[in-house]
Formats: sequence, structure tokens, C-alpha cells
Amino acid sequence: MTHAPDTARVITLVLVDDHPVVRDGLRGMFASAPGFEVLGEAADGVAGVETTVRLDPDVVLMDLRMPGGGGVAAIAELTRRGARSRVLVLTTYDTDSDTLPAIEAGATGYLLKDAPRDELFTAVRAAADGRTVLSPAVASRLVSRVRTPASPGHESLSARECEVLGLVARGTSNREIAAELFISEATVKTHLTHVFAKLGAKDRAAAVAVAYERGILG
Repeated sequence: MTHAPDTARVITLVLVDDHPVVRDGLRGMFASAPGFEVLGEAADGVAGVETTVRLDPDVVLMDLRMPGGGGVAAIAELTRRGARSRVLVLTTYDTDSDTLPAIEAGATGYLLKDAPRDELFTAVRAAADGRTVLSPAVASRLVSRVRTPASPGHESLSARECEVLGLVARGTSNREIAAELFISEATVKTHLTHVFAKLGAKDRAAAVAVAYERGILG
């Protein structure tokens, strides 16, 4: 059974980017779409942390490279402070040196600024629900850094494990996966534990990255 999205819910955001034009563009974009409210913005990571702590948004759209305080340090500080807000990185950079530190610092997702408008909206909704969001291009760049050092042979995933991982890659929550596959949430978690072990991945984002690289997810 497919559940309709909760259209009554308003997702609150804080925008952190050092370019005023980018912030203005994002603010206008979200203002034109129902279900979103931009609470505030900041021009660097340090101000971004303080603004996020003060306004407590559902999602923070975080750039990475900013004068006066970068995004990775800001994400790590928000994680250290136990902030409720989910951080979705939105940047022009997809190099290994940018992507993995952001994910390791605690980012829920990572998108590039050329992502289509609807993809961005979907990603923000997913991030607000705590779901991992990685564009395929970013996922593939993560692989060389998340793969375990010693893995002479790759244990193959079962058909069901592939099915579960495919849904994870689409940003589906454990509860939604359970409903779609007619299994319990506990079974979903068991499948994911096996997937992580077989792929040498520590979490959902890393598992999706490895799966893209190996061709498991296309």
C-alpha cells in the first residue's frame, strides 16, 4: 500500500552558502513550492552553526567551501552539539576530498548544485525524514574511500538484499521498505546488516556508494 505524502507538513530550512545570489535563488525556489519554509541563512560555516542552533530547522542546505568557515567543520560541530537538524550538502564539488569528509562528519546527504529543482525538493524531504540522499555521481566518487582495504573476493548479495539496497538508494526508510516488501522492519534491518558486511560498508550511504561502483545498482 502506497501512502500519500504528508502535504500538511512544512519542512523548515536554513541556507548556508557564501554567495548571496545562490541563497536568494534557493530562497525563491523554496518560497514558490508548497511545504517548505526558509527560516534563515548564513554566509559561512561558523554563522551557519549558530543560525542552525538558534532556529532549529528540519534541514540545513550546506555549501562546503566558504571563506570564514567551511561546511565540513560546520557539519562536525552540529553533530558534536547533537543538533536535530539534518544536513544536506549542496555544492559544486564532487571530489573524494570533499565528499567523504562531509559524510563522515555527519551529513545526511550530498547533492551537486546542478541537480534539477524537483530532485532537490525530493532530497530535502528525504533528508528531513533522516533518509540518506546521494546523487549517483557523488556515490561513485565515494567508493575508493569507503571500500575495506582487504577484500580479495566480493560476497554476492542475495536477490532480496539487492531489492532492499535498491530501495535504500532511492531514499526509502526502513518502515517504507518493510511495507513495500511485506516484511517486518526487523527483517529489513537484518538484511541491511548483511549488506553492510558483504560490501564492507559502515552505513547506508557507504553501501549505496559501493553498490553503484560494483554495478549492483546500475
